[in-house]
Amino acid sequence: MSFLEDLKSKILIGDGAMGTMLYAHGVDRCFEELNLSKPSDVLRVHEAYIQAGANLIQTNTYGANDIKLSRYGLEDDIRQINKQAVEIAKQAVKAAIAPTYVFGTIGGIRSFKKSAQSLDDLKRNFREQLYVLLNENVDGILLETYYDLEEMTTVLKIARKETNKPIIANVSLHEAGVLQDGTPLQQAFTTLEELGANVIGLNCRLGPYHMIQSLEEVPIPKHAALSVFPNSSLPALNEGRLVYESDEGYFKESALKFREQGARLIGGCCGTTPRHIQAMAEAVAGLEPITSKKVRAPKEIQDSITVTSANSLPPLQEIVTDRRSVIVELDPPKKLGMSKFLEGAKALHNAGIDALTLADNSLASPRVSNLAAGILAREKTGTRALIHITCRDRNLIGLQSHLMGLHSLGLSDVLAITGDPSKIGDFPGATSVYDVSSFDLISLIKQFNAGVSYSGKPLGEKTNFSVAAAFNPNVRHLDKAVVRLEKKIACGADYFISQPLYSTEQIVEVYKATRNLKAPIYIGIMPLTSSRNAEFIHNEIPGIKLSDSIREKMAAAGTDKDKARLEGLAIAKELIDAAFDLFNGIYLITPFLQYDLTVELTNYIHEKEKQLAERKITHV
Repeated sequence: MSFLEDLKSKILIGDGAMGTMLYAHGVDRCFEELNLSKPSDVLRVHEAYIQAGANLIQTNTYGANDIKLSRYGLEDDIRQINKQAVEIAKQAVKAAIAPTYVFGTIGGIRSFKKSAQSLDDLKRNFREQLYVLLNENVDGILLETYYDLEEMTTVLKIARKETNKPIIANVSLHEAGVLQDGTPLQQAFTTLEELGANVIGLNCRLGPYHMIQSLEEVPIPKHAALSVFPNSSLPALNEGRLVYESDEGYFKESALKFREQGARLIGGCCGTTPRHIQAMAEAVAGLEPITSKKVRAPKEIQDSITVTSANSLPPLQEIVTDRRSVIVELDPPKKLGMSKFLEGAKALHNAGIDALTLADNSLASPRVSNLAAGILAREKTGTRALIHITCRDRNLIGLQSHLMGLHSLGLSDVLAITGDPSKIGDFPGATSVYDVSSFDLISLIKQFNAGVSYSGKPLGEKTNFSVAAAFNPNVRHLDKAVVRLEKKIACGADYFISQPLYSTEQIVEVYKATRNLKAPIYIGIMPLTSSRNAEFIHNEIPGIKLSDSIREKMAAAGTDKDKARLEGLAIAKELIDAAFDLFNGIYLITPFLQYDLTVELTNYIHEKEKQLAERKITHV
C-alpha cells in the first residue's frame, strides 16, 4: 500500500524534532553535517521515532541547501549530505515493524528578511537539493517551515513539475489562522491544493493550542489531506539554552483534537521528542480519519480595521508631483536643549518649506529622538515633520512598535533607510541590528497601511504612511542605482530623496537616468561651509567627489567664515539653478544646525518660482 492510499483510511503519525534531540545531547552546530561526521547519532533519532510509532520520518536535510550550508562553509557538500541523509533514514526503516515512509525534507529560506534572496536564488537553491533527494528515491517530498507564501508556491510548482511523488506542503504562522502577509490560512491552503500538493498543513512556531484554533477555520480539503506538526510549547531560555517544557499528556489530548479538525498526518516540530510522538500515536491508534466537520467562520481582517487619517495634508509625493516643493533636513541636537533646533524649525517654516526632515541618529551618533523632535517642531512651530527610520537601531519588534507610535501621534511622513553602520559613530562597539533591509522596511510600512502587522495580525486601524526611500546617485554605475530605485518602487516607495549632489552635469545625468521612473525625486543639495568641510566631503564621504573648481573656490575663502559662507551659498544656488527646471523637488540639507543657510536657499527657490510665474503671466 502506498503513502497516499494509507492516508485515505488511516491517521498516520509523523516524526518529531531532529534538531531538538541532537541539541539535547550537546550538539550545537550544523545538524545536517552530522549525516557525514556522526551518522549513528542521526540514525538513533530516526529509530527512536519509529519505535515511538512514527509511520513517516523526515530526512535530516531541513537546511541542507546552498544558502544555509554556506554559513558553515559546507556548500560544496550539498550532494553528499543529502545523499547520506536518505541512506541513514532508509537504514532506520529496515527494522521497522510497520511500513514507514521516508520523505525528503526541504526547509523554507525566507523569514522577515524577504529581500535577502531573490526568487531566482531560491529556485536555484531549491532545485539543487530537490534533484539529489529525488535521485535517491525518497518516498515523497516534505516542504516545511515556509512563512512566505510566495516562496512556498514558487518551490511547490517546481517540485510538482519534477515529480509525481507525494508532496507535503507545510506553512508556518506567527498568528493563528493567518500568514505573515495577511493571507487567511484557508485561502493559502486552497492555493497549495490547486498547485498539486497532496498534503497541506502547518508546522513549527505555534503549539497545539493555536494550531487547533487555526484548523477550526479550515474545511477538509477536497483532494488533499491535512497535516499538523506543532511545536511542543513556547521555548524558555534556561542558562543560555532553549528549553521546551510541554508534556506528552497534553499532546495525547491534542492529537484527538487534531483528528476532530480533519488532520490525517500528525507529527511534531521544535521541542517534540519520541515521548510526544508515542503519546499521539497511542491516542489515535485504530481511529479512522473524519470526513466532515463544522468550520468556524474566520473573522475577516477588514471587519476589525478602521481606516484613519492621521494627517489632513496631502502626501508629499502628490505635492511634489503637482508643484515645486522644498523639504529641509535639520538634525536633532546631539546635546540636550532644543532651543536652537526649534528656532531653526520656526525660521524654515516661515520661509515656506513643505516639510522638515529629521534624521535618525545620523552618522550613527546619538541625538535627541527624531520622534520627539518632530512632535516638538509640529506643536511649537507648526512644521510638518518627515521622520527618518533606520534599520540599524531597532529589531523587528522595535520597528513595529515605533511605527505604531508614529501613527498614534499623527506622524505619517517617513523615510525608510538602512542607516550608517555603528562602527563609524561615537560608539563603534555598539551593535547594528539590521533585522530587515530598507526594502523590507518599505514593504512592512506598506503592510501597515493595509492594516496588517508583520505577523499577519490585524492592527485594528490602517495607517496612512507616505513612504520616502533613499537614492544615492553618487555611484560609479548610475544605471544600477536606478535598478535599486525600481526595486524600491516595487516594494512600495512613494518618492525618493537623494543624497547631496555637487555637480550641475551630474544633476542633468541623474535627470536623464530617472525621468521614466514612476515616483518623483527630491534632489539633495547641501551648502558647503568652509574649505575644510569641502575637503572632508571630497576625501572621506564615500561616493561624493567635488570638482577641482569647487574646491578651489572654497579654498580661496581661506579662514574667512563670511566669505566661505557666501561662496558655499553661491555654489548651492548654481546647483539649484541646474535642478530647478528638471526636478520639482529640492531637498536642502542643513549643515551643523546652520539653518540660516537653508532659509536663504529656500527663499532663493521661492523667488525663482515667483519670477517664473511672472514671466508666464507676461507672455500670456
